[in-house]
Amino acid sequence: MEKVCVITGANTGIGRVTATEIGKRGFRVIVATRSEEKTKAVLADVPRGEWVALELGDLASVRRATDEIAKRTDRIDVLVANAGIGGGRGTTKDGFESHFGTNHLGHFLFVTRLLPLLEKAGTSRVVVVASKAHYQAERIDWEALRGPTKTTTGMNEYAVSKACNILFARELARREKEKGVHAYALHPGVIASDIWRRIPWPIRPLATMWMRSVEEGAQSSLHCALSDEAAAETGLYYDADCKVKEPSKLAQDDALAAELWTKSEAWCESH
Repeated sequence: MEKVCVITGANTGIGRVTATEIGKRGFRVIVATRSEEKTKAVLADVPRGEWVALELGDLASVRRATDEIAKRTDRIDVLVANAGIGGGRGTTKDGFESHFGTNHLGHFLFVTRLLPLLEKAGTSRVVVVASKAHYQAERIDWEALRGPTKTTTGMNEYAVSKACNILFARELARREKEKGVHAYALHPGVIASDIWRRIPWPIRPLATMWMRSVEEGAQSSLHCALSDEAAAETGLYYDADCKVKEPSKLAQDDALAAELWTKSEAWCESH
């Protein structure tokens, strides 16, 4: 039976490596990115690859993308929520803080709209690329999420968005455990990829100087997506060495995870 993988933001960085390696395993790979032109190179490396337009910072675009995916396949075996931004300032098209709106809320809507296809696979995996930066998030200020970035570099907001990634994966695992959908969150390592493109010059080259390669960074994503070991697990957080690690206390708060889910659902419905 054909296995299908959907991955966001796979035109560059660890997403491209992840898509290529999963494609080598015989999966049909649907790559969801903003630019078809910029995605052609990775599609050339994936024998059964195809493109879907997706702008995570625009909830209408997320709906169009998931509708298109549902037209093309009736099942999803692996979904990798890989795309993201780091640094910079602003809001999404729908008025949410740019990091939260792109890294969490866009993926929340993307994944939840595709849950019927994940459930239909019988046993499936949702891999959420988070970051150890989540340890820096001390709380979630709900009101701050509904306005522009406040800090100069956006790194505080980035940390909050990554805590939300882990909380989302945790709550998803709890809700979908009996339906065969396994969820994982991970830290890929500190990677020199395009995610940092919004950090202003000359800070960007200094910030990325000692980072790991994208090939190294893809290993935890591939472990969660493909390994036999991870197949028996769900709701856990993995470090760059592919080992389970305890996330921050904030990211282990089940009540907060449920609250985030409820608010995310309501915000998506209202936009």
